[in-house]
Amino acid sequence: MRPKVGVLALQGDVREHLAALEAAGAEPRTVRHADDLAGLEGIVIPGGESTTIGKLAVRFGLFDPLRAAIAGGLAAYGTCAGMILLAVGVTEGDQPLLGVLDVVVRRNAFGRQNESFEVDLDVDGLDTPFHAVFIRAPWVAKAGEDVEVLATVGDHPVMVRQGHVLASAFHPELTDDPRIHRLFVEMTG
Repeated sequence: MRPKVGVLALQGDVREHLAALEAAGAEPRTVRHADDLAGLEGIVIPGGESTTIGKLAVRFGLFDPLRAAIAGGLAAYGTCAGMILLAVGVTEGDQPLLGVLDVVVRRNAFGRQNESFEVDLDVDGLDTPFHAVFIRAPWVAKAGEDVEVLATVGDHPVMVRQGHVLASAFHPELTDDPRIHRLFVEMTG
């Protein structure tokens, strides 16, 4: 039976994540309201604009139920803006944060849109490098003791895991490589 994995569908790369989850063996669903969390084994928080996604989640009454579900064991994967939303803190600014991943994130750490880049990235758990797409990407400025760093660019963590929570600063949904989504789908079991 394929695990049911939701994609927070308020803003961002929703369609791309749905397709990537399908390719990775999950049964993807969109999540727009708290009731949509019922029966899920995992949730993806996509890239987009973290402040906008957070404010919309609050407005639609989804923020607190989502935080409670993840804190209660729902597997979660955040990409780019999703990494920011999962964090306990950011180095600058003020926005809603779920606070379920013990990291402090620096937003737009690699620069603005025109500094976006692609790189072959060594990721713990993958046999060969993953071609990663970074768009106005954050990085982890500080990680707690229980956070496992899975990939770095330079000395900056760009993919981390803490228990049932996974986060990447890059966008695997923008590639044809399902391995990162497959790693997450395996976490939902």
